[in-house]
Amino acid sequence: MKSLLLVLVVLVLLSCVPPVRSGPNAYIRRVFSTCWRTKGVCRKSCGKSEEYHILCDITRLCCINKKYLPI
Repeated sequence: MKSLLLVLVVLVLLSCVPPVRSGPNAYIRRVFSTCWRTKGVCRKSCGKSEEYHILCDITRLCCINKKYLPI
């Protein structure tokens, strides 16, 4: 009976705690948002010193620095 009461108290307390932004940390996000052998970055638009080479997914481009592009 005491364990059931403890479980109920814990569930009530967890429901009162505001949710925290969850998800991968910055390093993991950077690794998974890279393309072209980790030399490119998946973005919506490329910068001035970058060029679009391939698609990362439907909405993002693989932006690669011009010195890493194949000829």
